[in-house]
Amino acid sequence: MTIKAALSSVWVLAILSTGLPAWGQQNEDCMACHSEGLMGAPRVDFKSHKASIHGRHLCISCHADAANLPHPEKLAPVSCKTCHRIESQIYMNSDHGQAVARGLSEAAACKDCHGRTHTLLNSRNPQSPVNRKNIPDTCGRCHKDLKRMEKFKLSELQPVDSYAHTVHGEAFAQGKINAAVCSDCHGSHDLHGAANSSSRIFWRNIPETCGRCHNNALSAYQVSIHGQATRAGIKEAPVCTNCHGEHTIRSPKDPFSSSWTGAITKTCAGCHASERLTRKFDLPVDRLKTYMDTYHGLAYQRGDLMVANCASCHGFHDVLAHTDPRSSTHRSNLSNTCGKCHPGAGAQLAHGYVHGPPPANQHWSLRAATWFYLILIPLVIGGMILHNGLDFVKKLLRAGPPPPHGHPQDEMRMSLNERLQHGVLLLAFFWLGYTGFALKYSETWWAYPLALAAEDLRRSFHRWAALLFCLLGVYHAAYLAFSPRGREVLKSMLPRPEDVLQALRMPAFNAGLRRVPPHLSTPYNYIEKSEYWALIWGSVVMVISGGILVFSDFTLKHFPMWVSDLATAVHFYEAILACAAIAAWHFYWVIFDPDVYPMNWAWLTGYVRRKMR
Repeated sequence: MTIKAALSSVWVLAILSTGLPAWGQQNEDCMACHSEGLMGAPRVDFKSHKASIHGRHLCISCHADAANLPHPEKLAPVSCKTCHRIESQIYMNSDHGQAVARGLSEAAACKDCHGRTHTLLNSRNPQSPVNRKNIPDTCGRCHKDLKRMEKFKLSELQPVDSYAHTVHGEAFAQGKINAAVCSDCHGSHDLHGAANSSSRIFWRNIPETCGRCHNNALSAYQVSIHGQATRAGIKEAPVCTNCHGEHTIRSPKDPFSSSWTGAITKTCAGCHASERLTRKFDLPVDRLKTYMDTYHGLAYQRGDLMVANCASCHGFHDVLAHTDPRSSTHRSNLSNTCGKCHPGAGAQLAHGYVHGPPPANQHWSLRAATWFYLILIPLVIGGMILHNGLDFVKKLLRAGPPPPHGHPQDEMRMSLNERLQHGVLLLAFFWLGYTGFALKYSETWWAYPLALAAEDLRRSFHRWAALLFCLLGVYHAAYLAFSPRGREVLKSMLPRPEDVLQALRMPAFNAGLRRVPPHLSTPYNYIEKSEYWALIWGSVVMVISGGILVFSDFTLKHFPMWVSDLATAVHFYEAILACAAIAAWHFYWVIFDPDVYPMNWAWLTGYVRRKMR
């Protein structure tokens, strides 16, 4: 036994022999036994205790039944509510307190969060478990234990890990001590689940909870149509977490954030494309579809992050009904709203339809163009298929070699210059077709290779092909005007009355209505002439409509909104007509025609090899 322990024992025996009353007992009296753990007494580090928040109190303030020495061998459990009555009452009503009352040993009690009583530190002390910088770790001692938490069926399985990847968690990890921690959102002594109307994370209370830090956002939200609905008790009304997430809250600049520019439309559609919600609250049912059908919606589907999304027009926290004069989508404010992206064009755009008008409200030119192409495309392509189908069947059933046509020897049809023009046309046409339809139908499997590129690059692919197509058109016009060969080709390509007669007689012959086939013109017949002039006409239409769309700022500034809408429709339908015509008409006559199969080699060699009798 050390000298210190021996002296302590003597001191203990002296105290016990005197039987000191409670009113004279000091902490030093308790230290006699508990500082060294003599005679089986629990050992207490009185140095740490003195530095704790309880250090200024007497031991008997908590251990009242130890007031007389010697005290009973087994003391009553210490209750924090003896001093902390208000906090204890709040805690006992919380989820943790009620769990403790039910006898769940895993539930957090006072010491689990605040630390051991004898060493408990003030929350402002950086070493305290409930200091702001330590709260995620303190909560994580229980909530990181997945096995321990599994039986409680919590909605967030890994709350600490998910919090670490949020904008709050990342800011906290960077040392920004004011970043939100667990207790800021969930509470401390007053912690409740989301289903409890007293909880800080109960749907109706979430705006106030977030507003403790985000005051400006709260003020705007409370005025908004969403905030008004929340105060009216409509639980389906979106609150902060519906748009920003809960343990997935990220910076709006983060591509994984639900409030990121590229994700806002999808976030808003969660409610505004819901059949249940639109029916219940009598909301327009086609907001998402009509947006997706517009220039903005098509660009959004292609991944354009600069294009207007829901929040660009309606606002973020300050969303108001379009009938509210304060709303950014009110008729009187549309000019300024649209003008943010389209300087000088706001006045024109204010007379258009952002979501795309219903058919009854569309401009007459748009309705006319739609019906024109819906009738024209089936008639033209159907007529081509019928014409070529009759020709194909007739040639398949024909006995013997084909009848003579033109000269029996090789016939030169395309000069080197013309073959090069055809090669550039082939490249530009197919690249325009693929990139154009891939931009519109970006979610399809065949558009996936182009979808790997950024939106600006994808649009550039289409526009560079369009520029090549336009330059080819200028060159071809100059070739026809200034070269002898070009003028000869142009003269031969001019339509003549006999071309119309041949176009009528050939199907009649193939259908068995005529016994003798028509003699086709040389060097170019109605088949080649009709295709050539259809190409010229289609090219002019595509260049004009495409130019209107490429220079959209100029268009929207100087022309009514319906001009841009009309150009969009015409460009799309004309592209369908052109691609379908190439497949149904050109491919037949240069590939599948039995007289030239497997291919008309003129585009490579310049000569057509006619089959001899």
